[in-house]
Amino acid sequence: MNPNIEKAFSDYEALIAKENKPSKFYNGIYTRYENPVLTRDHVPPFWKFDLDEETNPLGLERLGVNAVMNSGAIKLDGKYCLVARVEGNDRKSFFAVARSENPVQGFRFDDYPVVLPDTDPEETNVYDMRLTQHEDGYIYGVFCSESKDKTVNDLSAAFASAGIVRTKDLVNWERLPNLKTKSPQQRNCVLHPEFVNGKYAFYTRPQDSFIEAGGQGGVSFGLCDDITNAVIDEEKVVSPRRYHTITESKNGAGAVPIKTEKGWLHIAHGVRNTAAGLRYVLYVFVTDLQDPAKLIAEPGGFFIAPLGAERVGDVSNVVFTNGAIADDDGKVYIYYASSDTRMHVAVSSIEQLLDYAFGTPSDPLRSPDCVRQRCELIKKNLEYMQKHGK
Repeated sequence: MNPNIEKAFSDYEALIAKENKPSKFYNGIYTRYENPVLTRDHVPPFWKFDLDEETNPLGLERLGVNAVMNSGAIKLDGKYCLVARVEGNDRKSFFAVARSENPVQGFRFDDYPVVLPDTDPEETNVYDMRLTQHEDGYIYGVFCSESKDKTVNDLSAAFASAGIVRTKDLVNWERLPNLKTKSPQQRNCVLHPEFVNGKYAFYTRPQDSFIEAGGQGGVSFGLCDDITNAVIDEEKVVSPRRYHTITESKNGAGAVPIKTEKGWLHIAHGVRNTAAGLRYVLYVFVTDLQDPAKLIAEPGGFFIAPLGAERVGDVSNVVFTNGAIADDDGKVYIYYASSDTRMHVAVSSIEQLLDYAFGTPSDPLRSPDCVRQRCELIKKNLEYMQKHGK
């Protein structure tokens, strides 16, 4: 084997074994970790290099990988499993399963990426799979299925649909028909983990076009009778977009909602436009246990925003999640990507997240009210400090 390729293998093994420590960042809500949990360097060298010296005497990389991002997440057979979006140098994305016995480090990809049934000759790209362990016994993957928009004469024009697959082992996948709704396009759809009124329930994100939400209202909710032919006739807005907030341009469901004693806990993404382009952040909301379409808590502002080196990448100033794992001990591992380049983890707990969701004031939507809100907190704290001699 070429010595440079041998070094690539040793560097790869050292990366997998690298310890990941909590960072110094503190807000009491979650703990960030110093190192990404998945990067393009976590892809095994035998995915990229031809190891045969006869056919690759110079040791060149044949099929490069540009980024690893936006992974769905579940715990299966005692292992933390991430179904990541892997983007090749050719810009095409595919899915790959990385597993670890440790939720913050040591993730190693399966020998082969996910091979989805190829059911649509027009489908060009797939990405951003959400994984739902449904009460019907299947693990469902809902992802973006992208194809060329042939209605316009524009090579960059695309059409987005919500693709659906299901599995029981993350190895063998059954492709189901794409989700059908009345919206022109759909992205960032999430399957609810339980039946609602005997039906399958989805959180959707209706769009007027591939990029723009347009006149659509925000994260929505809809029911369908049959997951093998999923059709939603009516979508109800759950988490609306609002002017001059983190969701002004668009928002979308992220991780599969987590069931808690106080409600369904959602970690979603919000997008606003800036002079430097779109800025993606994560935010939290809670819906009712009996009526998952009913919003009951909505803390103001962002939950996680790009910080430091997270701000730099292929699409800068972006954090995005489509996977979180709630462990039996109450800890919650939030897997999020930064700048469409790499995967990180932040660790919180059900207790912390519910305290944050119900104890944080909602966005009052106007600067004068925001100032009043902050002054009330300052006044309370100054009185507390004076009372306790601080």
